[in-house]
Amino acid sequence: MRISKKERQIQLQETIEDNPFVTDEELAEQFSVSVQTIRLDRMELSIPELRERIKHVAEKRFVDEVRSLPIDEVIGEIIDIELDQSAISIFDVKADHVFKRNGIARGHHLFAQANSLAVAVINDELALTARANIRFTRSVKKGERVVAKAKVVDAHFEQGKTVVKVNSFVGKELVFDGEFIMYRSHTTAKDEKK
Repeated sequence: MRISKKERQIQLQETIEDNPFVTDEELAEQFSVSVQTIRLDRMELSIPELRERIKHVAEKRFVDEVRSLPIDEVIGEIIDIELDQSAISIFDVKADHVFKRNGIARGHHLFAQANSLAVAVINDELALTARANIRFTRSVKKGERVVAKAKVVDAHFEQGKTVVKVNSFVGKELVFDGEFIMYRSHTTAKDEKK
């Protein structure tokens, strides 16, 4: 049974409020309409496209949390972060990120996403990459979305070192993994509050 345009738009607005990261394609499937219909509905409701929604949520949610670098210097969009624990970012591979002749993403973009996420997860004013062991496991192509997941696996605050493991995926497929040895100052946010 098809619902009216008005009812669909009400449900669309509620769905996006519940999950700002839902794609137009997923919405089209959910409401059994075309992607173009979803885009028109979003325009009528003044709901921005996914990329703008992600940026807005990230800025609103994480701008005060990320201490080690300005949020706009993170490569990709941070969608979740728990300082000194874990973080997730997404990076959409566009034409200017790939080699023209084969459409394969340049490795430094994937490294930059992972490295900046490893820096961002550190709960310190100063966080620098001291060493990185990385591995690319498959090529990433234009149009693919890379989801990087960082996890702090070892922290020695008194020594000023933290080990951050970052795995990057396209869908469920691992495309990059890295271990970043991060240098940080000897203080933590807890120390500063004392």
